Amino acid sequence: MAWRCWARAWGPRPHRLTVLLEQRQGFRRARARPEEPPAAAAEARPGPPPPRRSLCPPPPTTRAGRPSPRRLVKPLLFAVGFTGSAFGSAAIWQYESLKSRVQTYFEEARADWLDKIRPQKRGDFRKQVNSWWNNLTEGQRTVTGIIAANVFVFCLWRLPGMRRIMFTYFTSDPSSRALCSPMLLSTFSHFSLFHMAANMYVLWSFSSSIVSLLGCEQFIAVYLSAGVISTFVSYVAKMATGRFEPSLGASGAIMTVLAAVCTKMPEAKLAIIFLPMFTFTAGNALKAIIAFDTAGLALGWRLFDHAAHLGGALFGMWYVTYGHELIWKNREPLVKAWHEMRTKNTGKGGGGRSN
Repeated sequence: MAWRCWARAWGPRPHRLTVLLEQRQGFRRARARPEEPPAAAAEARPGPPPPRRSLCPPPPTTRAGRPSPRRLVKPLLFAVGFTGSAFGSAAIWQYESLKSRVQTYFEEARADWLDKIRPQKRGDFRKQVNSWWNNLTEGQRTVTGIIAANVFVFCLWRLPGMRRIMFTYFTSDPSSRALCSPMLLSTFSHFSLFHMAANMYVLWSFSSSIVSLLGCEQFIAVYLSAGVISTFVSYVAKMATGRFEPSLGASGAIMTVLAAVCTKMPEAKLAIIFLPMFTFTAGNALKAIIAFDTAGLALGWRLFDHAAHLGGALFGMWYVTYGHELIWKNREPLVKAWHEMRTKNTGKGGGGRSN
């Protein structure tokens, strides 16, 4: 060990020699370096830093300028009109569904009787699928279509030729060229597989409770309206803060579902999938989520669209508390007018056939 130290102290020092040589070369005239063309200089410059990881794809172009707050007028009218149309269509859908169930009751009874006397086929794949479908709850059958739509849109994101269309119409941003259609389409859009899986798992978990609480038709109206309303709240927050970034995902609508169930059943026990040993009440979970999103909105966190989460949660709490009484229970005039129109059309059609 001592020898190694002595060798280091008295050994040759090439660094000093290099310094002396460099100083001597300093008296000579340096050769003129050829000027690099502008294109080569531009290529040599370091590029922009890589974009930070996010649940949303990077925008294809950077938008300049701050849009005017007047751009919120059109999304506001769209949100109001779409919400009214969604609940009106749900009321008519429920009327037609009840009418269809009454008309097909005897047909289903006859089909069951034929199945009993008909020889059964073993290993029939269609029969197995029907058995699986019938074992699902009404809420799970209702959200299956929503989950399938989200998976389909997720697959469209994987196609390179669809990127520009997907970014224009399936991400929401008040500075974008398209304002109204993304308010609905972005609710079914996910760029990250983890993002989509987490949202669809929560939707599947709360599907039975929310559909038993509202019914299939009313749930669809609430879900679609929640997606549009939460996106509009996100528009307002982005206009107020000046942070124009694209958003996508079903989190706003799912927050409405979660908030509605937690408001109606605050004492229900919930648990996290990765930590099933820790349970908490639904009311405390809702308070924690609202506090988290409020802090994220106030502090400017950008991983999630906290304004959309808050908008969805507040809409869900308001609807199960007041909105159900104000909107859904006052659908009788619309249903009565639809029934009268259907009766008149049926009468005219029947009279024409008899002549």
